[in-house]
Amino acid sequence: MTGQLRNGSRRLKPAAVAEYGSPGGATITTEHSLLTTAWTADVRTVETAIGRFASEQPLASDCQVVMFEIEGDNQLHVNVVHQAPRTAVVHGWSGPGQLPDGSVYNRRFGDTAPAQIIRHIRNMVFA
Repeated sequence: MTGQLRNGSRRLKPAAVAEYGSPGGATITTEHSLLTTAWTADVRTVETAIGRFASEQPLASDCQVVMFEIEGDNQLHVNVVHQAPRTAVVHGWSGPGQLPDGSVYNRRFGDTAPAQIIRHIRNMVFA
């Protein structure tokens, strides 16, 4: 996302974006747009882990991980977008939703430890 987002009468900061290459040449891009500081530390931990596991094994295609909050909802929402028509089904993820550039899968996390969030995202990224 570029520029500022509008949420009601409140302006939000632009999302933070990072990109990590994998051995096969495909990349994982992470992006987050948080409304509060409730998930900030966990998102940083998750993004650091994604940077590490991106180099562990080749990706089948480019992948984007987007983490965000929705006003009035205390959960962390995560979309994983694969630049491929379809991937394997991973338990706990909704989708696929079809996009012009691939498939999107969604999952929400509530009172979940960062290690578990990382595991679930990793499973979806490498599906």
